[in-house]
Amino acid sequence: MLYFDHSATTPIHPIVLDKMNSISQNHFGNPSSIHASGRKSKSIIENARRIIAESIQASPNEIIFTGSGTEANNSVLWSLIYEKNKHVITSSIEHPAILKVLDSIEPFGITYTKLPVNKFGEVNPKALEEVIKDDTGLISIMMVNNEVGTINPINELINIAEKKNIPFHSDAVQALGKTPLSVKDIRADYLSFSSHKFYGPKGVGFLYKKKKSKLNPIIIGGGQESQFRAGTENISGIVGLSEAVRLSAQNLDKRILHLKKLESEFKSKLSHYSSNIVFNGHPKKHVPGVVSTSFPGKRSDILLAELDREGIEVSSGSACGSGSIKPSFVLEEMGISESQNTSTIRVSFGRGNTLEDVNVLVNALLKYTNV
Repeated sequence: MLYFDHSATTPIHPIVLDKMNSISQNHFGNPSSIHASGRKSKSIIENARRIIAESIQASPNEIIFTGSGTEANNSVLWSLIYEKNKHVITSSIEHPAILKVLDSIEPFGITYTKLPVNKFGEVNPKALEEVIKDDTGLISIMMVNNEVGTINPINELINIAEKKNIPFHSDAVQALGKTPLSVKDIRADYLSFSSHKFYGPKGVGFLYKKKKSKLNPIIIGGGQESQFRAGTENISGIVGLSEAVRLSAQNLDKRILHLKKLESEFKSKLSHYSSNIVFNGHPKKHVPGVVSTSFPGKRSDILLAELDREGIEVSSGSACGSGSIKPSFVLEEMGISESQNTSTIRVSFGRGNTLEDVNVLVNALLKYTNV
């Protein structure tokens, strides 16, 4: 199979897998135990925390391990029910791990405002200024959109939050490993990450929490993770996460260049054969290797099935089910018509893809779309 769905999940890097297997085989002690095996496990976790912190220029005590990026998002949002200011500002194209959570915590007095986006999927900082209220307790806006790859003007948004003394959270799940990321440059109070988006294992992620920022635990028990996230730690998963973070930072420039080459080849070849094809998202301010492409007149669910039979895996810009397709709410919010919306696929390249793979993909798309 040719795999072009790295924004959904990435394969585990071989070095990461070897590291995880070694840990699973040799270090099974409970990190909360005081005997030698427990102390060794605890030491392994703290070393992983240090590696991750160094990669984003944070302090180790600002890293909280979670079960996923979704859990990291939930931790920040649910924590707000204990605060006096319960109004949240977010964007209309956030992941369900933000929008559905906000709906779920409304009975606890939480209210929220969704900011619109422009045709590229960007939030306008001026729009943020206009909706801030006296009781705004959090601003949560994603760094990179998962469907079109557009990068939000995150620092401009953070500057506004800082002037109003409002905590700022960003779902950064799609950013790490695709764009430079340092908490010295991006001064958010909270950032959420998920291991399987950058060649680490599934079921583990982390939350960056600035030292002085508040957080109330949503998983309560033994008091692990400095009382912020109870439960016996997933040692091999945490080590796999830290190794994936380390490799992402180590190879970032090389990986970005590789993804840009694949993206450029893909777009130029398709554009050469047809002027009807549409590329969605911002043409410049987007992470490399993520391409939302519309093929007018061709239903995306049918195209995905045809490609799958050819051994080619991509994803749709719309959610498919029960033989019908539902338009993507992200593309809807960007003002894209329903007909274009339901003819959109997302191609997201990765470290293992080659220019030859791109040619195979393009030829298959030309075969089935008749553009």
